Amino acid sequence: MKKNILLVAAVMMSLTGFAQFPGGGFGGGMPQGGFGGGMPMGGFGGGFGGPQGGAQVECSEKFTDINYAGDDGQVYHMLDIYLPKEVKDKYPVVVHIYGSAWGSNSSKGMADLNTIGQALLNAGYAVVCPNHRSIGDAKWPAQVNDIKAVIRFIRANADKYKFDTSFIATSGFSSGGHLSAVTALSNNVKIGKYGTAEYDIEGNVGPYTKESSYVNAFCDWSGPTELLQMECGNAMIFGGKGNTPEEQLIGSPKEGNEDKFMLLSATGFLDKNDVAGYMFHGDADPIVASCVSQYLYDKMQEAGVESYIVRVPEGSHGGAAMYTEENLKKMVDFLNAQRAKAAKK
Repeated sequence: MKKNILLVAAVMMSLTGFAQFPGGGFGGGMPQGGFGGGMPMGGFGGGFGGPQGGAQVECSEKFTDINYAGDDGQVYHMLDIYLPKEVKDKYPVVVHIYGSAWGSNSSKGMADLNTIGQALLNAGYAVVCPNHRSIGDAKWPAQVNDIKAVIRFIRANADKYKFDTSFIATSGFSSGGHLSAVTALSNNVKIGKYGTAEYDIEGNVGPYTKESSYVNAFCDWSGPTELLQMECGNAMIFGGKGNTPEEQLIGSPKEGNEDKFMLLSATGFLDKNDVAGYMFHGDADPIVASCVSQYLYDKMQEAGVESYIVRVPEGSHGGAAMYTEENLKKMVDFLNAQRAKAAKK
């Protein structure tokens, strides 16, 4: 009981750093309770050792605040680009997406850069960290529309930024992991349909709509990928019934709207032709239960889609136990293997 009280206290204290989000503070633009880590000035990233900033990232070049949507001045459509320290003519690309319970539109500078980002740079990958619209800016599927636009921007600007577009992957932490998985598993989907629900998943953000948003693989770190499975374990439930972050994101309660929530979930787009994915999740995660990632992995296995999972017994929502040298190497090895497969096609 004492442990639970301390955990709640830590969460509530961490929420004091959310004043920068639309509406400001707890109960404003940030979903009440929120999960997701990586919040500047504290938040769950501070309370549970989530993503780290990029002040010490070793790279050869860095490009910041590039507008990928052609609507200059919109912070939620900015991205940063990091190129590896070893200079080459071009680099394969990983788009890494921050976590925020979809509540931040400006956390690209906190996107695991000193851990996941540095490991990718050291392995020779260009790292692209985008902002995206938050719950306070727009409802679903605006967030995945933005990430699709980022992929199209990468293809359209390959020569300018030394991108090797023969291999583009997505990665993300927490809600960023959700967006990573959905982006990849919805390859070639314009309009998503499930039961009575229908959403424009591709969207028309930005000037490069004739480019492809296809990605070759995805990684998911502690992501809430399955929104109808969020109560599968012992993680805390935030916001209260009917007001969870995912319900705020889609603008409907889960009860009676299950079809909509399938099109907010990675498995809502799963089929046997999908690209490979790797899930990393801590069994001690108090924000998103590891059984959520296990569910996605199991469904990918059932569909015959290449997939892998690492469950870290002592792993929390981000933090040192998750971002070990061993796990970062598994991520890099997986991406290298997928890149080799893509080169043979």
